[in-house]
Amino acid sequence: MLFNSLQFALFLPLVFAAYWLLRRWRKWQNLFILAASYLFYGWWDWRFLLLIAFTSAMSYASGLLIERRCRSKTVMWTNIVVNLAILGLFKYYDFFAQSFADLFLGGNSDHLLLHLILPVGISFYTFQALSYSIDVYRGSVKATRDPVAFFAYVAFFPQLVAGPIERASSLLPQFEKPRLFDYSLAVNGLRQMLWGLFKKMVVADTCALYVDKVFAAPMDYGGATLAVAAMLFAIEIYGDFSGYSDVAIGTAKLFGITLRRNFDVPYFSRDIAEFWRRWHISLTSWFRDYVYIPLGGSRVSRRRVVLNTFVIFLLSGFWHGANWTFIAWGFYHALLFLPLILLGRNRRFRDVVAADRAIPTLADTGRMLLTFLLATAGWVIFRSPSIGFAAHYFAHLFGQGSTLVPWGGDYSILLPAIALMFGVEWINRRCDHEFQRQPHSRMLRWVGYTLIIFIIAAFMQTSEMPFIYFQF
Repeated sequence: MLFNSLQFALFLPLVFAAYWLLRRWRKWQNLFILAASYLFYGWWDWRFLLLIAFTSAMSYASGLLIERRCRSKTVMWTNIVVNLAILGLFKYYDFFAQSFADLFLGGNSDHLLLHLILPVGISFYTFQALSYSIDVYRGSVKATRDPVAFFAYVAFFPQLVAGPIERASSLLPQFEKPRLFDYSLAVNGLRQMLWGLFKKMVVADTCALYVDKVFAAPMDYGGATLAVAAMLFAIEIYGDFSGYSDVAIGTAKLFGITLRRNFDVPYFSRDIAEFWRRWHISLTSWFRDYVYIPLGGSRVSRRRVVLNTFVIFLLSGFWHGANWTFIAWGFYHALLFLPLILLGRNRRFRDVVAADRAIPTLADTGRMLLTFLLATAGWVIFRSPSIGFAAHYFAHLFGQGSTLVPWGGDYSILLPAIALMFGVEWINRRCDHEFQRQPHSRMLRWVGYTLIIFIIAAFMQTSEMPFIYFQF
């Protein structure tokens, strides 16, 4: 069930109404939201429910056993290994089997491949469940005795499929206490949902029409067209993924649940380190807290800092999918990040750009443009089906092509939509989300809402497109 689908438009108000009718009975309310979440997830394939239920049960039991056995490391590692083995089987087995066949069997892999369907969102909910058992072992959270609340924590439908990846210390207590309807929070959530749908359905999906056409046959196009397609993919993946996060966080607010921010205007970053503090924040912080810091972080020898940096970025790349391009993408960002951390400049920019100014300085503008171009080059690798494809794409950026993608028709609204998106986000760059600050005039607010709803409705026929991060 997609956020940008008619099914979800019917599903959400029904679940919302029933949920708040049960507000006096917290356990029944949790049980209902769990059932609704399983219905939401099972809409893709009911068999996926078996995996998420097993992951939830395994992690719930491990928390109790870890606490009962005085922080048993054996129990924690058993839970980690079992869940990562399931993730590896579904997500990476065929990749490794095919790579082995290519190296040693001349590519003959028919008898090795399992052709398993990748369960939607398995990487997200697995990491969310694992963080719970690790935190119980560390003593930063207590093991819950409420299985319904825990299962709801793992499967909460707004953020189940593509995050944000929540920590038990933040989300689980919200299911363990009564929730009261907060009108102002709900209105804030609706605004955030509206903005997320605009970014996805108008900006990202329109960019995709152009990007998909160019990436299908890049050798047919000139360097200028390839450069435009690369930049549009950078905007597409941001609009798509941050749009999902906005809808997820906004939807959660309707249910009295607060989720962490997952994107913080990353394309206004002034170096690649700031970019990674603002892009997919929940995953970046997950790898920092559960991998990078336990390895020693940056408080070790320079050789270990180099190793830790490459480990964190290569794992982050591989988390995204079973393809050498994702590993190359992680390697590329490690190369960009490494000089900053070795020189102690990785936290040079801690505050939002132009915090006390209406417009950025010329120097900050140059830094933002350079960071965007560096990130865009990485997105070409990320978007490519193979390393060879990416190499040819970069080579043809400086070559000649015979065809230009005509700019018009379906793309006529694209530049104004992109300008509107970044303009609104610049104005709201110091807010909790990019559509929070509104005109004081009620009439102006409703004119703006109506206009955006009208634009979204006009794009609905072309835009029941899946979110990019559903494949991860």
